[in-house]
Amino acid sequence: TMNVEHEISLLVEEIQRLGTKNADGQVSVKFGVLFADEKCANLFEALVGTLKAAKRRKIVAYQGELLLQGVHDNVDIMLLQD
Repeated sequence: TMNVEHEISLLVEEIQRLGTKNADGQVSVKFGVLFADEKCANLFEALVGTLKAAKRRKIVAYQGELLLQGVHDNVDIMLLQD
């Protein structure tokens, strides 16, 4: 089985690496940037699943339920806690 906690901690690291800070000091990254990143592609078997798990735990926030490549490339994924 996948270690969800570990996957989420990797996701947080990648969002910090690829994202930018807003005026409130929160880091966010576009879904398309995460999805297209080669390191992320190698790290995560199921990026969308990891994002959903992180969202359920209130670690990230984004609009909508399911993110699809292409359609949702411009959706901001906001890091709520690091």
